Amino acid sequence: MVALLKVDELSLTFGGIHALDKISLAVETGTITAIIGPNGAGKTSLFNIISGFYKPKHGRIFLDEKDITKSSPPKRASLGLARTFQNIALFRGMTVLDNIKLGNHIHLKSGLIASGLYWGQAQREETALREEIERDIIDFLEIDHIRNVPVAALPYGLQKRVELARALAMRPKLILLDEPVAGMNREETEDMARFILDLREERGITILLVEHDMDVVMDISDYVEVLNFGKKICSGTPNEVRKSEAVVEAYLGQKKPNLVGTI
Repeated sequence: MVALLKVDELSLTFGGIHALDKISLAVETGTITAIIGPNGAGKTSLFNIISGFYKPKHGRIFLDEKDITKSSPPKRASLGLARTFQNIALFRGMTVLDNIKLGNHIHLKSGLIASGLYWGQAQREETALREEIERDIIDFLEIDHIRNVPVAALPYGLQKRVELARALAMRPKLILLDEPVAGMNREETEDMARFILDLREERGITILLVEHDMDVVMDISDYVEVLNFGKKICSGTPNEVRKSEAVVEAYLGQKKPNLVGTI
């Protein structure tokens, strides 16, 4: 398998605090990889570096064999990197459809004047974009019934689904999902897990996720990377990670090998 994303010896400090210490990992094309660890392990900091919001002190990042370490977040998005956030980052006063359309802005080619007057190429692009979203994204995520509803009027679980839809509108090769099922009830969690699997199976999109729900992580992930205090302490398949003494100790503060079903 080819690594779509490669992280090489990333380090990040905040003052005297080492948030990440020489983290390396590779995410293979067409896989679902989870990053887990206790609170404060450095998971979100790693996501922020990969997506371009933080600059690493040391190390490099490669996306599809291109060095993106110094690339801006919009540049990374144009190369096929999309992201959702732990705290929902939608425009609450706008409709579901309008929020999703914003995800595609990096691919639009109309000039400022044409876009402002909404004529010619700008009008054609907007029409084609709306059709693409309705055909390929809204139907896929089963949100046709709320397409014209303001985001603020939606329950939390549906807002998370809309945020995923906006990421899909960016036409990504790789999606970073930050706590995709956090705060959801069991039915919403099962729906989101199904959508994540379908992204990989039906669309060939590679997934890198941070998640605290270990049932979801162990059920849908191909590989798991474990962080603790900014260091990587384990890497492998879900079964391998579940049995790791280092992982059990990080979560429970004690060594207990062959733990099954707890983390």
